[in-house]
Amino acid sequence: QVQLVESGGGLVQAGGSLRLSCTASGSIRSIDAMRWYRQAPGKQRELVATIIMNGNTNYADSVKGRFTISRDNGKNTVWLQMNNLKPEDTAVYYCNMDVIRPTTRATYSYWGQGTQVSVSS
Repeated sequence: QVQLVESGGGLVQAGGSLRLSCTASGSIRSIDAMRWYRQAPGKQRELVATIIMNGNTNYADSVKGRFTISRDNGKNTVWLQMNNLKPEDTAVYYCNMDVIRPTTRATYSYWGQGTQVSVSS
């Protein structure tokens, strides 16, 4: 099995910064895409940022220029550096990874447990 463990959420004032991390462990050959999603109360889960194995990234328009996604393939870890945070960034943030299993080489999608980010005005 594969587990994703997140950390780094918290409460911060508007304009502040937080860094989220997510590490995968278990039966892993490699990891293709790594993503961060968020879900605010009463809203649908939305894709925030994606980074694929070669390092190419993509961001939601609402976070471009403020958030940076990065990864360490050797550590099976993805980070989300969040700067200039706004109250509308308040949400539970989830990491998601496309894990390639060693035996079957099939790709499975796994989710972290979620971490709360709260931004006060």
